[in-house]
Amino acid sequence: MQSEKKILIKFGERVRELRKIKGLSQEQLAFKAKLHRTYIGMIERSEKNITLINIEKIANALDVNIKALFDDK
Repeated sequence: MQSEKKILIKFGERVRELRKIKGLSQEQLAFKAKLHRTYIGMIERSEKNITLINIEKIANALDVNIKALFDDK
């Protein structure tokens, strides 16, 4: 269970980092990804276990490939 939480934390931190680099608010990212703003917040706070479909939506909205969401910088 602990390793599951670690990947959620790492993923959420990376989404937040890329979102800020792109100069987007959570609301703007959510709009571009066609997701709800609170859902983006929950991902960034590692409260949601995100689906592959939504990972792709976020990657597209951030204009990065999916791999970039899992890279350490």
